[in-house]
Amino acid sequence: MARTVARVIIDALQELGVGHVFGVVGDALNPLTEAIRTTDGLEWVGCRHEEAAAFAAGARAQLSGTLGVCMGTVGPGSVHLLNGLYDAAKSRAPVLAICGQVPLAEIGSDYFQEVDNDLLFRDVAVHRATVTSPDQMPRALETAVRAAVTRGGVAVLTVPGDIGDREVPEDRPVRFALDRAVTRPDDPSLTRAADLLNAASRVTLLVGKGARGARADVLRAAEALAAPMVLTLKAKEGFEGDNPFQVGQTGLIGNPAAAHAFDSADTLLMLGTDFPYREWYPEDAKVVQVDTREEHLGRRTPVDVGLAGDVGATLQALLPLLRTDRDRTHLDDAVERFADWQQGQQRLADPAREHRPARKLRAALDNRDHDIRPEALAAALDTHAADDAVFTSDTGMATVWLSRFVTMHADRRLLGSYNLGSMANAMPQALGAQLWAPDRQVVALCGDGGLSMLLGDLMTIRTHRLPVKLVVFDNRRLGMVKLEQEQVGLPEFGTELDNPDFAAVATALGITGIRLTDPAELDETVRRALATPGPVLLDVLTNPEEVAVPAKPTLAQGWGFAVAKAKEILPGR
Repeated sequence: MARTVARVIIDALQELGVGHVFGVVGDALNPLTEAIRTTDGLEWVGCRHEEAAAFAAGARAQLSGTLGVCMGTVGPGSVHLLNGLYDAAKSRAPVLAICGQVPLAEIGSDYFQEVDNDLLFRDVAVHRATVTSPDQMPRALETAVRAAVTRGGVAVLTVPGDIGDREVPEDRPVRFALDRAVTRPDDPSLTRAADLLNAASRVTLLVGKGARGARADVLRAAEALAAPMVLTLKAKEGFEGDNPFQVGQTGLIGNPAAAHAFDSADTLLMLGTDFPYREWYPEDAKVVQVDTREEHLGRRTPVDVGLAGDVGATLQALLPLLRTDRDRTHLDDAVERFADWQQGQQRLADPAREHRPARKLRAALDNRDHDIRPEALAAALDTHAADDAVFTSDTGMATVWLSRFVTMHADRRLLGSYNLGSMANAMPQALGAQLWAPDRQVVALCGDGGLSMLLGDLMTIRTHRLPVKLVVFDNRRLGMVKLEQEQVGLPEFGTELDNPDFAAVATALGITGIRLTDPAELDETVRRALATPGPVLLDVLTNPEEVAVPAKPTLAQGWGFAVAKAKEILPGR
């Protein structure tokens, strides 16, 4: 018996093990959502905003390493997907977006709600196509899924409203053929890299998410080269725990030990990273870079030897060529500096810090309302969260505090909008993460600005009874923007937020809401919030004046901050 276009698509997704489809229903999607309703093993997750649906699908794809799927109906519904899909694209997450369209006969007539999806998604998608005939199925679906998975990106398949119910004449089994090859560079390239590394006296590693599947090989390389290991933020997951070589992050969220490991190196070995901030790379070092994508080689900093291949396969071929009689002074110095910096950070995270006599004046000036230190909140989350917790963080200061005070040891996972840098990602990504792993603890570090952008999807969490723990760093500010203004000498402007009591909002929506205002209750309240069954929103009033000092603060930044503070204190414009 012949099947419809919608049935072919939904049956194939179910057989592929997709599990969940995120979206907002609409008339053009009716054949598809009806097929989902009558399919076992594939759940429709109705969101309140398509942007949240795309973020959730991207989160599920990143955590599972398999296809994530979201849907948006004709016109505005598809437009709303864009930001979440851009995040998936920048994160190289395999996501299929199925979009509705006006009836075939109306395409190109400026029909009600008509949007040219192939044009709309041209920049974000590695593949896009519109189904104009049932004869294109299942080939059109196979091509879209294969592009998303093998190229690591977004594929958009547009299905006009009057196509989904049509029968497919060639009702054959869908075949995706998704196996991927493992590649390594040729021997001459490996020899050149080995010669350069063997001639070096101070090697530093920069390790990214692309190396996560080769942890053991990366640790062997660090040992052989006696090299400190600087981690990108996305490499915290997989490399931070039980690693005697790692010295934290670099960049604006980094630390002085990592910056020194870069600046004192004569050779940099980059493994599976496209770290974008050029000003933080060492200036005079030789560089060897390993990446699966040839177009990434040398695009951030000049490279002496570029090795196109998988990190694991490349290191397995390179390691036998490396000498191991290394002086360990460079490594030991970086590790010692990192330990000293961590001790200082732990003092910042002490909730009682501002009650000590030496801190009373500073507390009186910078924390008049006795708000909770965000460092202490992040440290408490690190202490009480499960060893296999999944963390998400909003772009901005929540990510800064996570990077410095939450450790990705054991089996913890980490997600954020770390390439696109979008606001409002933490809560919908946590939604997708919880559906991917219903028995694991999921903790979202939300900024107050980010959470309020997509506040409606708290109802999605409530509807599906997802036990997500939402922790709001409620400093009544767009904190990162405030800091950026002050660093260049501008007074704070436009960043203050007139927030509601987020805990009360959550309670009104049927979610356990807890509001924390007393630093003395921090540890116990965080423990209780994480242990409470079901969804919880913990609204923590944090100090908006806390500043994250960058790894290498400059005189210009310090002067700009002083000028900004003077302007903020002085009356008038």
